[in-house]
Amino acid sequence: MIEIHAVTIDAADPYEIASWWSQATGLPLGEGDQPGDDEVMVRTKQDPFLLFIRVPEGKTVKNRVHLDVNGTEGRSRDQEVERLIGLGATVVDDLRQPDGTGWVVMHDPEGNEFCVCRSTAERGVQN
Repeated sequence: MIEIHAVTIDAADPYEIASWWSQATGLPLGEGDQPGDDEVMVRTKQDPFLLFIRVPEGKTVKNRVHLDVNGTEGRSRDQEVERLIGLGATVVDDLRQPDGTGWVVMHDPEGNEFCVCRSTAERGVQN
């Protein structure tokens, strides 16, 4: 058996993109992480955390692994999409359905794909 320690994301500027994800998620950066660092962490409430590492090559193809996120603090999927656009994300593919199901594929400022899904409340899931 293994334990997942981190989800690592290649980046041109680890501090900048980790700061964006920190703002998007409300989660803190790792202690002591600074601009120019080659590795910058976004702490989650428990492992795995998000680790952004500097790589020399740029992104050229679709990610094979991506994050799925949900709105929190009473925000719906659609409200979360609008908030993330305001932070600099872009919509890649809108897969929302007339019945309220579906998701929105977005890019973060470095072009990494992620999906915004319905919130727990929208899915009718009890906590």
